[in-house]
Amino acid sequence: MRAAILKAFGSPLVVETLPDPRPDAGELVVDIIAAPILSYAAEVFSGARQYPLLLPMAVGVGAVGRVRAVGPDATRLVSGDWVFCDPTVRSRDDAVAPDIMLQGWIAPGEGAQRLQSHFRHGPFAEQMLMPLENAVQLGAVDEADAGHWCALGSFLVPYGGLLAAGLQAGETVLVSGATGHFGSAGVAVALAMGAGCVVAPGRNEAALKDLIRRFGDRIVPVTLTGDEVEDQQRMRQAAPGPIDKVLDLLPPLSNAAPVRAAAMTVRPHGTVVLMGGLRVGLELPYAHLMRNSITVRGQYMYPRDAAARMVALIRSSRLLLNEFEVTRFELGQVNAAIAHSATQGGPFRITVIQP
Repeated sequence: MRAAILKAFGSPLVVETLPDPRPDAGELVVDIIAAPILSYAAEVFSGARQYPLLLPMAVGVGAVGRVRAVGPDATRLVSGDWVFCDPTVRSRDDAVAPDIMLQGWIAPGEGAQRLQSHFRHGPFAEQMLMPLENAVQLGAVDEADAGHWCALGSFLVPYGGLLAAGLQAGETVLVSGATGHFGSAGVAVALAMGAGCVVAPGRNEAALKDLIRRFGDRIVPVTLTGDEVEDQQRMRQAAPGPIDKVLDLLPPLSNAAPVRAAAMTVRPHGTVVLMGGLRVGLELPYAHLMRNSITVRGQYMYPRDAAARMVALIRSSRLLLNEFEVTRFELGQVNAAIAHSATQGGPFRITVIQP
């Protein structure tokens, strides 16, 4: 098979031929039809983000494809099935606190790197070996729509946060980072889950207007100033009532003020979920959290069954894949595709590799 290999951080990807993978028990091989490229992929591959990876390897994170072959213990999946390749690979020998890696993307810790040493290559390749449980059946898919199905990965990240928050129908959610790629997807997911209102703060007024165009009056935009106290007041005042949940999806920041401003808007007995990229410590007032019974929790990715539940939301038309603009590249154009994603990413845009 042909694959785009990262041999060393800071070097371009090289398309080479690798041996075709063969599945054993608990495994399958998928023919990759489309694989998304995150906008910050260039930062990962350059080493700027310092992601631990066992190089050389085919990279990428998540994909849509068709089953080529399954191991002897598969009971449902068969050759030809359309599947979403969930990159969140968990160790199987500790159900309480498993090691986790994102296949082809990041393997933090010794246990995760042991997983990566076996499920080594990601989806910038014609085929990928992966665990059986990470192949999520999609049903019938028109091959021309495979790139749009890659939006499933964009929806899944905020979905994991909203599930962790325990979002209930009719509640008000504040999505911090709403004008970013995952934040804007989080707005769509919150509405699909039945949120009565989504407060969408941001500095990009054009992106805020676009959210209103897409989703109507259930979106309450808030233009941020950069002043922590004023922004906190603006977000609270814009909401039609108490803010029940706060979901933080801000990108890597060196200043905790925007995260704290959003977190402090939640009502008593409310929940704050942290999924963003803050690079410094986050100080929150102990007495305020305690006296108001506020829950603050971190959430990495999503539960194992989330992808299947997300497919059901999409199939019910509560989430629309055609909201996304898809730009497609062939495998031999992988470096151009990475550069395109870095400059043309954003809300409801996906760059994909189609091996």
